[in-house]
Formats: sequence, C-alpha cells, structure tokens
Amino acid sequence: MTGTNTTLKTKANPQQLEAILTSDGPVLIIAGPGSGKTFTLVERIVYLITHKGVAPESLFVVTFTDKAARELTTRISNRLSEFGIKFNLNEMYLGTFHSICLRILEDFREFTRLKRSFTLFDQFDQQYFLYQRIKDFHELPDAQLVIGDDQSGRWAQSENLLKWLNKVSEEAIDLATLASAPEVEIRALAACFAKYQELLHENNSLDFSGIQYEALQLLEKRPEVLAQLRENLSYLMVDEYQDTNTIQERILLLLASKKRNLCVVGDDDQGLYRFRGATIRNILEFPALFDEGACKRVTLSVNYRSHPDIIRFYNEWMRKQTWDDGTRVFRFAKQIVPREDAFPDVPTAVRLAATDNKDETINWHVEVLAFLDGLKASGKLSDWNQVAFLFRSVKNDKVVALARFLEAEGVPVFAPRSNMFFEREEIRLIIGALIFLFPQFPKVRAWAEGVTLPIWDYYDHQCFKPFTDELRKPENKPLLDWSRTKAKHHLTLVQNENYAFSGLFYELLQFPLFSRFLTEEAVQGVDKGRAARNLGTFSKLLTKFEYLHFVSVLNLEYLEKNLRDLFNQFLRFLVDGGIGEYEDDSEYAPKGCVSFLTIHQSKGLEYPVVVCGSLEAVPRKQYSALDVLLEDGGYLSKERFEPLDHIKNFDFWRLFYTAFSRAQNLLVLAAQEKQGRGKSPSKYFERQFYELPSWRDVNLAALSYEAVKQINLKREYSFTSHITVFENCAEQYRFFKELEFAPVRESPMLFGTLVHQTIEDIHKTVLRGEEGSISFDVIKGWFSANYALLSKKERVYLAPSSQQAALLHVMRYYERENGNWDRIKEAEVEISLVKDQYILKGSVDLIRGEHDTVEIVDFKSEKKPDMEKDRSRLQQYQHQLEVYAHLVEERTGQKVSRMHLYYTGEDGGNPYVSFSKDDRAIGKTVARFDDIIARIERQDYQISARPAKLCQNCDMRAYCDNKNWKFRKNER
Repeated sequence: MTGTNTTLKTKANPQQLEAILTSDGPVLIIAGPGSGKTFTLVERIVYLITHKGVAPESLFVVTFTDKAARELTTRISNRLSEFGIKFNLNEMYLGTFHSICLRILEDFREFTRLKRSFTLFDQFDQQYFLYQRIKDFHELPDAQLVIGDDQSGRWAQSENLLKWLNKVSEEAIDLATLASAPEVEIRALAACFAKYQELLHENNSLDFSGIQYEALQLLEKRPEVLAQLRENLSYLMVDEYQDTNTIQERILLLLASKKRNLCVVGDDDQGLYRFRGATIRNILEFPALFDEGACKRVTLSVNYRSHPDIIRFYNEWMRKQTWDDGTRVFRFAKQIVPREDAFPDVPTAVRLAATDNKDETINWHVEVLAFLDGLKASGKLSDWNQVAFLFRSVKNDKVVALARFLEAEGVPVFAPRSNMFFEREEIRLIIGALIFLFPQFPKVRAWAEGVTLPIWDYYDHQCFKPFTDELRKPENKPLLDWSRTKAKHHLTLVQNENYAFSGLFYELLQFPLFSRFLTEEAVQGVDKGRAARNLGTFSKLLTKFEYLHFVSVLNLEYLEKNLRDLFNQFLRFLVDGGIGEYEDDSEYAPKGCVSFLTIHQSKGLEYPVVVCGSLEAVPRKQYSALDVLLEDGGYLSKERFEPLDHIKNFDFWRLFYTAFSRAQNLLVLAAQEKQGRGKSPSKYFERQFYELPSWRDVNLAALSYEAVKQINLKREYSFTSHITVFENCAEQYRFFKELEFAPVRESPMLFGTLVHQTIEDIHKTVLRGEEGSISFDVIKGWFSANYALLSKKERVYLAPSSQQAALLHVMRYYERENGNWDRIKEAEVEISLVKDQYILKGSVDLIRGEHDTVEIVDFKSEKKPDMEKDRSRLQQYQHQLEVYAHLVEERTGQKVSRMHLYYTGEDGGNPYVSFSKDDRAIGKTVARFDDIIARIERQDYQISARPAKLCQNCDMRAYCDNKNWKFRKNER
C-alpha cells in the first residue's frame, strides 16, 4: 500500500493507524477524550474506499447526532474530493440510528404497518397525543399502576405513560411475554403498549422510539428485506457506541450478518444516556459477542485537546471510583496521556468559590464576574465564546439567575436550553397580543369552578400587561386601532372567519412592535437574531396547535373551546416543559457570548475554558420498582449487567468526567459554598475541590487560550426547496428557510402530491415486474387510498370536482404511456452533488430509456404553460433538469439523451416540454447555483422588486406591505 497509506502514517499516530488499517472483522475502538476519534473514523472510511475498493454506498455509518452526521459527511466528502472520487451521498447510509432506520422503513414501507404519508411524532407530539387520548388508557385493567393515579393530573400521567411505552420499544420487549406475565403491573404495561400501537396504527403515526422498533420488526419478520440490505452493505461503523441501546445492538448484529465487518467506536467513560435507554454493556461486552480473539481492540489514549494538568485531574477523578463489584469490572482500564508539546508550567485545574456568607448569591455572582474580568484583563482571551459554563441542568433558578446577572453586567450569555423562551420579550408580547384579540379570554378561566392554573399569572402579568402598556405609546397607535377592531369583531363574531390564530400571528408582524425583531440588522446581531428565530418557532407552535386540534378557521361554535385548548392546555404544557432556543450547528459557540450548557449538551465539544458548576450534585437513582420488576422477571433480552446499587455512582462519575474533559487550556471547578442540607461542594467533590489552587492564585496571563474550533459544515440545498424559492423571492426564503417560520397550510400542494404519488404507484408496480396487474380500477384504488391518507394527515380536503380532475391527470398519463413500460429504469431517484462549499440534492421523478442512453422526466401536475409567456419559469426548470442529467450520468455511467417536463394537466396536445442535453450549459448552470448558494450563505436577501404573483398568497405579505424596501438594482 503506497500513496494514501504514507499520508495516513504521517497524519495518524500508531494507535490511530492501527484502527484505520484494521478493516475486516469486528473492531472495537476505545477513544478517550480528545484522541482524534472523528479523524480516525474519517480516515478509516477513506481507506476502505481508496485502498479496499469499497463502494461508498455499501458503507453503513451511524453517528449520535444529526450535527455529527453533517460533520462526518463534510469531512468525508472533502477527503474523497482530494482523490477525485465522486459519490452520491444519498446512496450512502450515513446518519443517526433514527434517520437510517427511518430511511429503511420508507424504502421498504410496503412490508411494514406504515402507510404512505405517515406522521412522525417528536417527544412533545407523542406526549400530547397520549394526553388527548388518556381516557382510552384509563379504561384498561390496572392501568393506574403504569400511568399513575388521577390526582397526578392527565399531563403527568401522559408523561409516565410515554416513559414506559418508550422503554418497551427501546428494549424491544416481546409483547406476548409481557401480556402473559404473572405480575399485574407487567400485564397492565402490555395492555397499554398494545392500545398505543393500535392508536398509532389508526392514525398512521410513528414516534421517535418506534422508528427503531418498527425497523427491527421489519428486519426480523421480512427475511427478503434483511437479505437485500445485507447484500448491499459490506462495512458497518458506529460512533458513540457507549450510548447505544438494546434495540440498536440487535439491528446492527442482524445487518452485520456473517461478514461481521462491524467497527464500533466509543468511550465507556462517557456513557451518559441511560435515561434514554442506553446501556453501557453494549460497549463493554462487545468483544464477547464474537469468538475468542476475533474482535480487534484498539485504544486511542493520546489526548490532543487538553493541558496535562487537566488530564491529570480527570484521570485521578476516574481512579478514585471503584469500578467492580468483586466479580466483574465495569470499565476498560485506560490511562489518558497528553500529546507531546511544550505546555505552560502553571496549574490549569483551579477552583472558583464564594466564601463570604453575608449574601451568598450576590457574592457568588460577583466572584464569577471577577473571574471573567480577570480572564479578559489577562489579554489572552480574544472572545467570550472561548468560555463555557457546564451544569447538570441549565433550567434551575440558580443557573438562570447567574445568566441574567452576567447579561446585566455586559457579558452576553448563549443558553438556548435554559427554558427562557417564554420569558423573551417577543414571545410575551405576541401571547399578550393574542389574548387582547380575543375578549372572550376571561371565559377561559371560568371553564371549571374552583380551578386555578399558575399559567394565568404568567398570561396576566408577563404577557397581557406588557402588551397593553405598549399599546399606550403613541408610536403603536396603528397597532392599537387594528387590535381594537379585530377584538371587537371576534367578540361579536356571527359567522366563521377565513383565518385562524396563525393568520393573526402573521398580521401582527406588520407592526413595528414586532417587525423590529425581523429586520436584517436585528438578525445579524450578537444573538444571531434570537428574537426573530423565536418568533419563527412560535409560528411553528401555533400551526402545530391548529393541526392537532383541527383548527383551520375561527369557528363560531368552537371558538371558546379552541381558546381554552390553546391557553389552558397547549401553551401551558409548553411553558411547563420548556422550549429550546436557536442553536447553529456550524457555530456551537457563538462569537461574543459565553455559553451556558448542560453537560450532556457539551458532549463531543471542546472549549478553551470550562467552568464546571453543579458541584452540589450527588449520585441519583434513575430506576423505579417497575424497572426492577422488568429486569428481575427476565422480561428484558438480557439479564442485569451493572449492580443496581452501583449504577448511580457509575453514572455520576462518568457525567463529570465528560464535563472535565471538555476543557482545553483551563478547567475551573466552581462552587457557591454552602454547609448543611444541599452542601456545596458535596462530599463527592470536596477533597478534589479544596486541593485545587484558587483561580486568584494563578497567573491567568501565563496561559494561552485556543480559538474555538471552527466546524465547516456543508449545508444541504435542494433545487425545489432552496434554489427555486430563493430565485423566486429571497425575502420569502429568509423567513421560511433561514428563520424557519411555518407557513399556514394551503391546499394547492395536495392536488400535485396526490397526482405524483399515484403515478409513482404505477411506476413502482412496473419496476416490480407486475405491470400486468395495473388497470383503471387498480389506479382508482391507489388514488383513493392516497387521498384518504394525505387528506387525513394534512387536514386539507379537495372538492369532489378537484378530486376527479386529479384522477383524470393520472388516468390520462396511464392511457398515453401504457405499453411503453419496458423503457422505465428507475423512479423517485434521490441524487446529490458534493461541492466544495455545499451539497446539492434533488429527486428525479423518472428515468427511462434503452441500451446505454436514458431520459429523465419531471412531472408537473398542471396544464402545459405558454412557451413564450412562461419562458423564464421554463428556463428555471431546464437548468434544474440539466444538473439532474449531469448527476444521473455521474451516478449510472449512462448517457442522458433528453430531458422532459411532463404536464399531466395537458388534455389535448403533446404533454411534453423536451430539452436536449447541452454539456456546455451545465457548467454555467452549476456556476449560477454556486452564486445563489453564496448569497444564501452570506445572508444577502436583497431583491430587485417584490414578486407580485407570489405576494398574493404569501403569509408575510402584511409585513412586506409595511416594510421600508430598499431594492437592489439590476438583480437579474
């Protein structure tokens, strides 16, 4: 092996090189903190492709987060481009377990219980789904043993239920075994899970845990699907293996098959996700899954991140704990060592404490600020983003109070998960405005006598009052006049309106009280336009509420109920549960801000200065009596691994080890000292804490602080969702793509999707070799099923005449093309183009042809346009097809001879608009796309003029009508 292998030897240390070159068979890579794990994984993938001749699409690479998947994609594509290797990312199984399992379910959906257009729940959706149907579970025998008694309230019951249902999914527990259990609690759990599956099936829905559960069911019950995946996949790699669960291990072992080319990477010392079903046993017992000596184990122990004093500190932290129970050891022995380098000869693990007890909190805040000022005064800190505060939780009052104090003292704080979303001015004002617009609001409180909800104080004092105070200001008189008129109209509503809450939200944005948050200048601020993004999030919450409660207009009959549901349930539960604020994956430490993060959030990250708080913490039990019953009763797939009385200690040590090892140049243990109950630091930190020198006794100027690592993540752009939207209206792109506002649902998309899906049914049947089974009646059946599922999911319906028109589109296509099916090669083909700065993605509706030439077809569910009047739109489509053609040639090696738009609404003449492929034009088209993406990435949203046609149906039109536009000249 030459060339690349030499490169690997120069860049990789001996341990890394061993991990990279050990390609076949099971491999366990124990990667200590800062040991170059991602580098090793990337180089291993590159080695397999460049030296072993492995096709990229036969690799199965699992990461822990979407962000990690994007980073890996970026780094792999950059490295492969150095070798001139192009590949279609869409064919490579690279992502989180959930995203890969979801892709498998979608690829083989006909073999699952899932129907087309299924709904995917996030955790809140799942809990709200259970909350709305909790009565169905109350009717089950002994259900209170699982969901809790009635005194706890329906929301708390739904939370309990969610936890146990997810446990059954994540552990892949056999339902029949649970149902026949002697213990009444276990049988009750079985009944609840069966009822839940029935409800999911009725609603064509899938939850987050269920993605993996359904994927495992598919692989175990459909040998033909498993065989096809095994045939396609040659090498499997899994990152963060210490945080995998039972079901994930089972899926991996099924896919690995007899090849056993399974490489897992992780650090048993950083296992943090037991509360989500992860089990540390997966990584500790991995070698035992194979024959003696079959599994190669490599330990990456050289830390390239931290100062030796920090490494010494966290090595000692782990050594102090007992990791065995007398019979087994629950940790791989390892000693992390620093890189060879010259380091400052000063202590870099220090303590920060408030010792004056006169006013502990004030003194504590002042001491933290003094430390930060000391860092600044050292002259070595270039940006606040080099400092991260880590806590067990960023939602508790003490942490939030510290964040507020620092911000008041001029130190901006980035704390997206600190539950401050509903405290933000823009959110309180928009909720206050919605309350004002409905004078019926007092009746919301009269719905049940004697009931008092804490949320009402929030609505009164933090939302309604600030909004009405603003209305008194002269500059807000237009808003006052508009709001009064609307409120009076809503109070005396005599018929249904043609808008709902989300429509009112978008109208409010036109007024300066809200539009000030949306200006280009505001979005470019230090906080990354947090207010604008929060309003975008709120738009998504409103549209979600309307979806969950079947609200499409303000309905006279249901208005008071809708208001009660919105304010007493939906928003109330969101306020209680907390909403995360915007986080930029490509900039995890925003410039100009110190970060306040949970330890879990910080996993995989590194910061020059880490201030570790929460030193009052003690180990906490994380299991219940039902957990013990499931384990001791043998209902889980394996017997208990770690002793129950050790688990909380193991998890505690691992959690803070992860926190300490994030630090590069300076680790600060910070405690607001306290004696007695809630002692701080607790006995678990006391000795180490007081052995450290105070930060005041260390010369901070003797240290150098690294710049925060830049993560150059390539963003993905699609033709229809990004390029076309931006070309049509950059301002619309800014709102609905960049700031992620949720558009109010509209019906025209349903027509086109329905036509596309039914034509896809025809193509998929042909590709299975079953074209003889297609008939008008069969197509009608597909069409009806697609409409039923689509309309149920989207809550949008077509008039019978529109349904007939859509069906006619499909039937005409079938009549015209019947008999030419042998030319169909592929349908619904996902393709991608990996560029230096971004990844371009698209989907080809149909590839057909003969011999070595193919044609690509893109379907449009409309009448054929006027070739002259719509020339610019047709050119836009032509550019898109040119790049599709280029990508298809790269991917298949087949020559694309022609490109077609097929207009299914054309009833008389030729439905095709055809283009010849011009290789010279493709370069220009890609260059044009490069320019568009460059504008998007530098956030240049200026437009030459408002696009009048688009404005008519755009949710942001009221905002734009009142915006002081400055148009770019000669834009196109």
